[in-house]
Amino acid sequence: MKKLSRILVLMSVALILVYFLPTPSEAEIYDKVLRLHVLASSDSEEDQALKLKVRDGILEFSETIKTPKDVEEAEKTYSALLERIKETAQEIVDAEGFDYTVSVSLGYEFYPTRQYEDVCLPAGEYLSLRVMIGEAEGANWWCVLYPPLCVSAASGEEALIDAGFTPEQMKIITDSGDTRYKIKFKILEGAKSLWNRMFG
Repeated sequence: MKKLSRILVLMSVALILVYFLPTPSEAEIYDKVLRLHVLASSDSEEDQALKLKVRDGILEFSETIKTPKDVEEAEKTYSALLERIKETAQEIVDAEGFDYTVSVSLGYEFYPTRQYEDVCLPAGEYLSLRVMIGEAEGANWWCVLYPPLCVSAASGEEALIDAGFTPEQMKIITDSGDTRYKIKFKILEGAKSLWNRMFG
């Protein structure tokens, strides 16, 4: 009888895990996004205002680029445009009367959980276009270049669908207020954090 009880408990636990654990497809959320990260030189009012002007210039420039069909194309596109993006940012800094140097890079970095209107992306490591102004020690600004959540006139969900997000992935990042998906969301974050500590 005790053996049967243990089996039933184990089966119940297994069913709960199957219900709540993110699938491999849902974990691919991290691999479908290109983030934008702009860092101010300092937290002074002037440097923070400059950061936002640089941000606006980069987003305006990005609107002239044909929307990539997937994140791989987005990576290639922005990688080829790094020098032009740097020039765009530097011109704004110079025009505002600052002597800061701007540096731009494309690589992977850790992002905290962020809400973008109706979309919430889990904390974790993402492909990132990083724009550093001067000392880059001030408060920073995050957004999403691909899917174009920063500049798209479409809703977040429409942009994600256009980028090829599956229904399962959509539920993770748009229904994270629902108990089931909130748990999946947190498990996904925890698993990504553990993976980064072990292999990052």
